[in-house]
Amino acid sequence: MSGGTDARTPLPPLVDQHSHGALHTELGLGAFETHLAAAAGAGGTTAPSGTTYFDSWTGLAVRRWCPPLLGLEAYCPPVRYLARRRELGAYRAGRLLLRGAGIGTFLLEADTFLLDSGAPGERTSAAELAAAADGRGHEIVRLEPLAGQVADTSGGVDAFMGNTAEALYAAAQHATAFACGVTLADGAPPDPRQVRRVAGSWLNSRPTGARPTDPHLLRHLLWSAVATGLPVQLHCGDPRSLAGFLRATAGLGTDLVLLAREPHHRHGAQLAAAFPHVYADVGPRPEETLGRAPFGKLLFSTGARALPELYVTGARLFARAMSRLAAEWIADGVCSPAEARRIAGLVAAGTARRVYRLEADASTAAAGSTG
Repeated sequence: MSGGTDARTPLPPLVDQHSHGALHTELGLGAFETHLAAAAGAGGTTAPSGTTYFDSWTGLAVRRWCPPLLGLEAYCPPVRYLARRRELGAYRAGRLLLRGAGIGTFLLEADTFLLDSGAPGERTSAAELAAAADGRGHEIVRLEPLAGQVADTSGGVDAFMGNTAEALYAAAQHATAFACGVTLADGAPPDPRQVRRVAGSWLNSRPTGARPTDPHLLRHLLWSAVATGLPVQLHCGDPRSLAGFLRATAGLGTDLVLLAREPHHRHGAQLAAAFPHVYADVGPRPEETLGRAPFGKLLFSTGARALPELYVTGARLFARAMSRLAAEWIADGVCSPAEARRIAGLVAAGTARRVYRLEADASTAAAGSTG
């Protein structure tokens, strides 16, 4: 599998450090557009009458890169593309798309914890995604649903606190990293007494399946995850609100990866430059961040959810952006072609392999590049 851009800046198979899996099910035009709308930033809403999300930036990318992988011409009509998708079936179409994306390793955020292995979920697991793509898959455990599932089986505060600690320890034995959504975290662990008070109130009032949202509980989960030593992904709006937490966790031996929302990617890169243990996600558009942090502090991701097409478009947009940037730097004398390849390789895969300790994947990639 190759994730190359052009002859000047070939890429290794990409490491997608953040995604959510692909749907197992067949999709009609309406369902496909709903997921396309979510990817385009429209919150999964239906397109207004007379319009289509295939006319969005994301829709154009799907029409450009995905039809050829299914045996059609680029930019074919959406109806024809979806008809071909149904003709092939969701499983075969998904395999063709994922194997054509140029991604060798997937780090997939698990929305639930300890799924019943006999009950397939709505979206692919890390193992299923990797098998479909003929690559490798690793699980990122999200802290909020983990705590929610623990709460469903814990009768009181003491049981909840103890069971959460045990669940985190168990998850750390198989997960590659943890993840948590957080908008504000200061420079100190929360007061245990306050955590217990908040936990008690939440346990008494929460409906089954509810996930914690209180800042004290989220900070407790974050600091507990940091104590495991696994990398922790921080989903955040403007990551500058986390500066105190980043400062307080320096020197503890745990790497933190900022997944900032647009338009805050640059702020994430700036914080990655400021703290040795902090890294930043660049998504599929590295041009926004490469001038803000050392190249070895930045990581590619698709952020794909539901549609296998989004893995293709994310990878292709990233590869083309890196190719354009490398060509500009080489033409301007900023770096040599060899340096451009090395930098592109860091952002595409090398840094993720180091941060997430993907040694086995690295050996496989090295063997593949020399074969």
